[in-house]
Amino acid sequence: MSSIRQVSSRVVYENPWFLLREDEVERPDGSRGIYGVVDRPDFALVIPMQDDGFVMVEEFRYPVGRRCWNFPQGSFPNRAEGDPEELARAELVQETGLRAGKMRHLGFLHASVGASTNGFNVFAATELEQGPHERELEEQDMRQGFFSRTQFQDMVLRGEITDDASVAAYALLMMRGL
Repeated sequence: MSSIRQVSSRVVYENPWFLLREDEVERPDGSRGIYGVVDRPDFALVIPMQDDGFVMVEEFRYPVGRRCWNFPQGSFPNRAEGDPEELARAELVQETGLRAGKMRHLGFLHASVGASTNGFNVFAATELEQGPHERELEEQDMRQGFFSRTQFQDMVLRGEITDDASVAAYALLMMRGL
């Protein structure tokens, strides 16, 4: 049960990837305020595992103004919804060209509970076979690399991997004993 009640809502901005709304809310004490909420569809994140390490992708991330390493991830086009494993398999092929013989669901996490509705399903992909990637226009500068667990951890500690979803997904992987 919500302790904050929505009084009204209006769309401030909308595009094919997300919708930004401003909600007028009423708190338990009767006072009113606003909440800015980013409505985004859930996404899938895939940890491609082989030889006690991972395949990651790197691309320029416009909002932070730098190239970033992360696990392959993405959502269905035009804010559509669908099967999380199907999405995970598609993102893996699209970004890396890898096809997974096995896909294991590790869990679901919310991406930014204070500002956004979206979350993500985390999958571990194994029995990988390389094929051609199918990158979108926005991913044309993407590259991929293989990193051992030690390299991954060192890159996180040095601030070279800052993608919160990738770090959280790695934590789920470790908690699952994989």
